Amino acid sequence: MNSNNKYKILLVEDETNIQTFVSALLEANDYQVVLAASCAEAEMLCASHLPDLVILDLGLPDRDGTVFLRRLRQKELTPVIVLSARSDENEKVHALDLGANDYITKPFGSAELLARIRSSLRTSRYSAAEGKLPGGSFRCGDMSIDYDARRIRIGEEEIKLTQTEYNIVVFLSAHCGKVMTYSAIIKAVWHEPTNENSIKKLQVNMANIRKKFGAKPGEISYIVNELGVGYRMDGE
Repeated sequence: MNSNNKYKILLVEDETNIQTFVSALLEANDYQVVLAASCAEAEMLCASHLPDLVILDLGLPDRDGTVFLRRLRQKELTPVIVLSARSDENEKVHALDLGANDYITKPFGSAELLARIRSSLRTSRYSAAEGKLPGGSFRCGDMSIDYDARRIRIGEEEIKLTQTEYNIVVFLSAHCGKVMTYSAIIKAVWHEPTNENSIKKLQVNMANIRKKFGAKPGEISYIVNELGVGYRMDGE
């Protein structure tokens, strides 16, 4: 965290009304805001200010926002939330596969944006030193994973998963707070190409996992389904 104990967020947005609204929202919630209105300005300010998180519009005046995202991911793991009017699922998947942590479609709610920011910032704080990777443990709410023992508990109850189900949960836990696309999960768990059959297989396994986790219809229970895009382990 920065020396003034406020998270620094780089907001890359050229629409003045959205820039003003989001800046006011972030500052009211105790974040420090740096503003950029183009890809070139975003690259310069990112290098000089080293933000804790980037909120990125894709429709920028000089270049597409994905250009900035691709270049950033060559150097940094800074969390990026895409805030875009593009609602097409392929656009979302493309941005997430390029390394965005999350994708919010305009128009959006203030509470949702703030929740996604908290979740993405939490992602960046997880590390192997904190027991994030196999060889340690992981906790998300009442759920805990003992990687060495390959054991998952919710409260005091041990959750019995198949090997495949366990591998899916561990993969999502390693990226807690980040939306993982269907193709990313399928590649990591099955080492297969993404097609209708592999997506169906993933969805069946995920339904079983959520049932074993005690998820109820309409409730979020550790794993969030981003419809048509992928899944996210919710760090809230």
